Amino acid sequence: MTNERTLWGRLVHLFSDRRAWVQQVFVTAAAAAVAWQVGDLAFKNGGLVAAIVASLTVRISLHKSTREGFGQILGTAIGAGTALASVSIFGFGWVTVGITVVLCSVAARAMHLGEVASINVPVTALIVIGPGITENNAEHRMYSTLIGAGIAILFSYFAHPKTPAGRTIDQIASLGRKSAELLGQMAQGVAKGYTQDEAGNWLAKARLLVEEIPRVRAQALEARTFAKWFPTAERDEAEELYSRGVAVEHTVVQVRTIARTLFDSAVDGGIPPSTKRKIAEALSAASFAITANVKGLLDDQGHDIDASQTEEMREAGASLVNLLFDSSAEDDPDQIVRSMSLVTNLERIADSLDQASPALTDVVTPDEPSSAKVLRLSPLNQVRKWRRNFRNLLPKKLRKYF
Repeated sequence: MTNERTLWGRLVHLFSDRRAWVQQVFVTAAAAAVAWQVGDLAFKNGGLVAAIVASLTVRISLHKSTREGFGQILGTAIGAGTALASVSIFGFGWVTVGITVVLCSVAARAMHLGEVASINVPVTALIVIGPGITENNAEHRMYSTLIGAGIAILFSYFAHPKTPAGRTIDQIASLGRKSAELLGQMAQGVAKGYTQDEAGNWLAKARLLVEEIPRVRAQALEARTFAKWFPTAERDEAEELYSRGVAVEHTVVQVRTIARTLFDSAVDGGIPPSTKRKIAEALSAASFAITANVKGLLDDQGHDIDASQTEEMREAGASLVNLLFDSSAEDDPDQIVRSMSLVTNLERIADSLDQASPALTDVVTPDEPSSAKVLRLSPLNQVRKWRRNFRNLLPKKLRKYF
């Protein structure tokens, strides 16, 4: 009986510990089922296409699902037209399939589609040229695609238990906690005397933290974009979270630099004993400051920034600088320079936590990569480019008219 309870408890925990994933699965399933029913009511055998599109379009957020839906619609228009043209010229068969995929890829490249729509174009074309292809069937399949995308966008609002702002807070807090833990490990290692292998482990962890930056940036951009057009979202909160996302990005980069500096010091003989304690204290102060910043972010009372912890960081850095100057005649100059660079890194972390650095406020952070957008190039820019290319093909006497 006890074993049965244990097995049942493990089975329950498999799902209870993954509530967000379970919610997304059920929402996707519900969207596919509703799309199937609506598609079948609208057109004969229209439910399958609608269900497929709904399953592909539902994402963990309304913003991403809307973008995915637009990509599906755009891909449907291009793919269906290409498929019908291929079938009318070559008939139905393996040659048509190959030519359709090639033409779809060329069309996607010519229109500068991102990865979202580029994948949808050939997939939609293959769906459209399925068995029983006629102009009427192709039209129905196009409409079924629109139905599936529309239903997926509606259901995607319930696909995640938190808002874009809530997900941004979670990701920023998670990355901040990991950075604080790593700084704490480095502080303890420096205090007791670390090895090159330990420093290499810290550097590897720091590199993994840097790889999480694009995900946090994308989530912060989503929260800001979502707040611009969704009435219940707070734009001020989204802008503040975006700034915090940039700040944690700068913080993680400095943590990686600190790990690299400690590794280089270990390769070159290690940190001088005279400065170990002060460096450990400075790293520990940075760890506490980041932890306090994360706690303030998660506090239900608000997102006010507490400057007391960062002041302790700066004081620890200043104390380290004084010690380095006093021991400059005795210690290795290269190690002193590395230790000085640690102070600079810690000062930048403090500025990032306070959000007081011009590097955060005066420099625009790049938008998400163009490959993630439905259109990598805006329609206006594409039209201007095509017009310029067409004009260059004309004789010089006629160019003035175009």
